[in-house]
Amino acid sequence: MGVVVSLDAGTTGVRALAIDERSQVKGLAYTEFTQFFPQPGWVEHDAEEIWSSIQKVIADLVADLDEPVVAIGITDQRETVVAWDRRTGRPLHRAIVWQDRRTAGFCDQLSAQGHVDLVRNSTGLVIDPYFSGTKYRWLLDEGGVANDEHLALGTIDSWLMWKLTDGAVHATEPSNACRTLLLDIDSLAWSDEMCALLGVPRSALPDVRPTSGRFGLTADTTALGTGIPISGIAGDQQSALFGHACFDPGMTKNTYGTGSFVLMNVGHSKPKLVDGLLSTVAWQLGENEPATYAYEGAVFVTGSAIQWLRDGLGIISESAEIGPLAASVDSTGDVFVVPAFTGLGSPYWDPYARGTIVGITRGTGRAELARAVVEAIAYSVRDVVDAMTDGCGQPPAELRVDGGASVMDLLLQLQADQLDVPVTRPANMECTALGAAYLAGLAEGYWADTDEVVRSWQAEARFTPVGDRTGAEALYARWAEAVARSRSWAH
Repeated sequence: MGVVVSLDAGTTGVRALAIDERSQVKGLAYTEFTQFFPQPGWVEHDAEEIWSSIQKVIADLVADLDEPVVAIGITDQRETVVAWDRRTGRPLHRAIVWQDRRTAGFCDQLSAQGHVDLVRNSTGLVIDPYFSGTKYRWLLDEGGVANDEHLALGTIDSWLMWKLTDGAVHATEPSNACRTLLLDIDSLAWSDEMCALLGVPRSALPDVRPTSGRFGLTADTTALGTGIPISGIAGDQQSALFGHACFDPGMTKNTYGTGSFVLMNVGHSKPKLVDGLLSTVAWQLGENEPATYAYEGAVFVTGSAIQWLRDGLGIISESAEIGPLAASVDSTGDVFVVPAFTGLGSPYWDPYARGTIVGITRGTGRAELARAVVEAIAYSVRDVVDAMTDGCGQPPAELRVDGGASVMDLLLQLQADQLDVPVTRPANMECTALGAAYLAGLAEGYWADTDEVVRSWQAEARFTPVGDRTGAEALYARWAEAVARSRSWAH
């Protein structure tokens, strides 16, 4: 029957995953790529390096496969933008990453000019450097990118689609497009009003097609060979929601990746606007199908805080060391780390917040700092879930989790204690890649329907909250004090 391959283009690395009809992993390859920090608050990638990394993991994967590839799905870091020349297929500037804050001043201007309501009502988003539209504007105004008929603009999914088809297809889908500040999330079409406001040429943007459906075929320039259908694309967080089989309204997941992203399925109607949360498109399963929407809260720093302990401070030599080190002490000794390295996301949306460590004493050591970072992840997710609960009127019945940090039992127990709801870790942790594979496989008839996906989802561990809330609430109150000290620092 063959396998479905998912290409997962993340923020720090890329992977290729092959699964069979029973959702069993048949092959996996991964490699990291370079992070560039040209100025404080700026983050860039080399789009050509991302493509070469994709080619490498595909080659590594297929070398070990003994079954044909029947379909390809793509999932990606969402708001990161690429500008390239249609004639050569070469980037015109380094990719500007979703974490990048260089457009904070322009966002302030848009807010001061009274465009907040237009942006919220049209796109479901807030005016923030996080999103793609102001990054496109910077490339055109200050990045030396010429606005001419040869210009192509896109998020990473569009860039990979272009490369995989050797320039035959310039396309995206709603879960990525809705993160650009340029998509009307009612019509699922590019907004002429938003394109004009941000000065982004609509002609340079990709076609918007359904999340699940055939986009094109691979060219002979790819490591997969020619003629394989590319049939599903989703932004990483929506893909993880799909990979967790969160198909019913109210089902909620969190991905502990480079950042933490909480999404709650809210059904086929665009949700009401809630302060601190984004209204986003989850997916569209076919040309004539209605969109599924979600509430989202985004924490900018999770895994990157662990990387900072490893690469910046040298407290750990490998990321896997943080769990045992943090668990070696019972508390942080009243030390709190607010990892607002590139500002604070939901529910604060403060691009001028900066990282803060408070409560250090002479007795503070490596273990206390490691535990403070782990606790900060749990507190940050609670910030988002509390805002979501306030907006929706009820908490999630459970939180399904994935991502690199979700291997830490300590983190998931802390998370359950802070949220006062069970936290469930799946048997297959590759939920982001699984989601894209499911979307592609459904489009090609590899799986008959979403019921087959539901039957394949299995829990590996479940963490239940402590009965006594006193300790958890006291710690969270101290966290709130630490966050207050980090706010507006860079103003």
